[in-house]
Amino acid sequence: MKHPNLLIIADEIYEHINFTGEQVSIASFPGMFDRTITVNGFAKGYAMTGWRVGYIAAPKWIADGCNKVQGQITSANCSIAQRAALAAVTGDIAPTTKMVEEYRKRRDIVYNLLKEIPGVKANYPEGAFYFFPDVSSFYGKSDGTKTIKNGDDLCLFLLEKAHVSLVPGGAFGDEACVRLSYAASESDLREALKRLKETLATLK
Repeated sequence: MKHPNLLIIADEIYEHINFTGEQVSIASFPGMFDRTITVNGFAKGYAMTGWRVGYIAAPKWIADGCNKVQGQITSANCSIAQRAALAAVTGDIAPTTKMVEEYRKRRDIVYNLLKEIPGVKANYPEGAFYFFPDVSSFYGKSDGTKTIKNGDDLCLFLLEKAHVSLVPGGAFGDEACVRLSYAASESDLREALKRLKETLATLK
């Protein structure tokens, strides 16, 4: 509010996948409605990953400008995806609610399993379907053949040795962490965490 020439771009793609029961848009705050560009889509809350359907909600003059730019650099997505998006946004929210409950259950399973791994500091996510644990305690350690210098090394090591894929945290702003998705079956998650625990234990 102190900087009236600034606009807000708010990514609300995870609005439905939160475990707090509350989603608050910055556009709802006094004075922010006409200064906020809300970006959203169907990939997360409606499980339409790969359908490439998204949208913005913005003051008309901004939306008109975006439309001009988009019309020159891309074409519309297919009509089938558009009809599916319409069905999602106008239909029953119950499937999304059920999906979120499943994610909540998997979050708790993964959180408890991460806590059992010495050296891993696990956060407790309030939404989405990722963990971002601090794994920096393994930096400088070795299994006898490879020394782990950073998150990139650790992720490659775990991919090669445990066959578990993680993403280095540097891409998300913290070199001490890795990103772990729990958008997988419970059995796969339990197996993955078992492998992580066993493989990380080889680093001394």
